[in-house]
Amino acid sequence: METADIRHMHNILRSKIISVFLFMIGMLLASHISAQITAKDNFNYKDFQKKNYYFGISPLGTTIASFRVDRSSQFMLNDSINVVESRPMAGYAVNLIGNIKIGEYFDFRFLPGFAFLFRELTYESDTRTYNKSIESVNLEFPMLLRFKSAPYRDKRLFVIGGVKYSYDVSSNSKITAVDAVDLVQISPHDFSLELGAGMQFFFPYFILSPEIKVSQGVGNIHIFKRDLNESAVLDQLLSRVLQISFHFEG
Repeated sequence: METADIRHMHNILRSKIISVFLFMIGMLLASHISAQITAKDNFNYKDFQKKNYYFGISPLGTTIASFRVDRSSQFMLNDSINVVESRPMAGYAVNLIGNIKIGEYFDFRFLPGFAFLFRELTYESDTRTYNKSIESVNLEFPMLLRFKSAPYRDKRLFVIGGVKYSYDVSSNSKITAVDAVDLVQISPHDFSLELGAGMQFFFPYFILSPEIKVSQGVGNIHIFKRDLNESAVLDQLLSRVLQISFHFEG
């Protein structure tokens, strides 16, 4: 994939996420007004409203993972690498769900699980373009606060945000120096901020909650290696993940 195509993909993805989030915020506010008129139509919602907590599972979430790449001062000085970019790649995640109600419109949510992430760094020189692949199996611990709209005909919108700690159980940082001579290595520990939106559908026996969420790492996970040119041209790598999930709760 050409560098211009990668940047174009990032821009399209970012604009779509912002548009979806703003749309959900608008719908969330509008639903508070309309829901008061049709409260009598919330048949299934009333059963779940009696519960102060419940559990669930998100069996297969789709992820698109990449890095935010910050180049080092050596990038300008080297004569072999002209471009370094991160290419978004698809993966998947599995989460358990614990949900505690805080009043009528707020929830505290804990979603421990595994995320299988695939990422690539694309390098371009005068003569060739090549990739460095990085695969991660993250044990994740998101802690989130959710704000929900008033229910409307057994449906309600929500926005969600919080923090997440991730530990990469397959991190290439554990590989010995001899075997890792050509690897761009990353730390197994990562902290992220998360923001998302979604919708609840109340059925007689469960709640279905489609959700779209973005994670932005707040700490550098790049392990600097001066002797490896592909690492020396990098200053920081910050994780980025877009996740689309279908939660089954109740």
